[in-house]
Amino acid sequence: MALAEAGRNLESLPKDLKAAIIDGRIPGSIVSSYIGFERSGLLTWLMKFGGFKERLLADDLFLTKVFIECGVGLFTKTAAEYQRRKENFFNELEIVFADVFMAIIADFMLVYLPAPTVSLRAPLTLNAGRVAKFFYRCPDNAFQVALSGASFSLLQRIGAIARNGVKLFAVGTTSSLVGTVMTNALINARKAVDNSNGVEVENVPILSTSVAYGVYMAISSNLRYQMLAGVVEQRILEPMLHQHKLFLSAICFAVRTGNTFLGSLLWVDYARFIGIQKAQDFHE
Repeated sequence: MALAEAGRNLESLPKDLKAAIIDGRIPGSIVSSYIGFERSGLLTWLMKFGGFKERLLADDLFLTKVFIECGVGLFTKTAAEYQRRKENFFNELEIVFADVFMAIIADFMLVYLPAPTVSLRAPLTLNAGRVAKFFYRCPDNAFQVALSGASFSLLQRIGAIARNGVKLFAVGTTSSLVGTVMTNALINARKAVDNSNGVEVENVPILSTSVAYGVYMAISSNLRYQMLAGVVEQRILEPMLHQHKLFLSAICFAVRTGNTFLGSLLWVDYARFIGIQKAQDFHE
């Protein structure tokens, strides 16, 4: 019916969407959303990538949330660093740079990985292992609403948290590795140019910082963003404000800004608690 109303036929759709319709895995509303997205050149291009297509079909504000997260990330993370470090902010500027840099790199993945999806993945091969089959059936967001006629078990939802945790650990460790290497390069360059202020700034420990940030993203960031996308936005805000997209976007902006700021505060406290960053006291 959705195709008929739009004057389209099944053959005009991409193979993955066509297969999902034939298998009865998606309702007509998803088909209507896809046809609506085709009116935008940017969305048409993004939907050539399977991951973006699955997320846009599950949440038409997904792209808005990506821009919100990345757009406010720089400001809120810098503000949080200043809030925690106060008078040591400029003395610890290299560490601040590392924190902000690796956080901005990770922002996109923090929106992308835990976002609810409409699964359009091709079926697994018959010889796939048990572990692969289990995670194939898990949702991308542990708290997302299942489509009509489908359901997720508690174990599958826990599996979604575990799978995203592994991915975010890799993202966090890699982004932190890049950030700390760059930071140490800046510290050493500043020492070489000007060491007249008498303050010896130590290099940031690369391996311990990178692993620590990976663990932080796998646990704290993973759980916070899973709940934000699956509970707060999809289950609470979306049903209440479905007909008021502008207001919904504004509320999502406020909630995500607060979550980003909270995450920055938690990271500074966590980094100091485990000893990879230490507040420095400078006296005249």
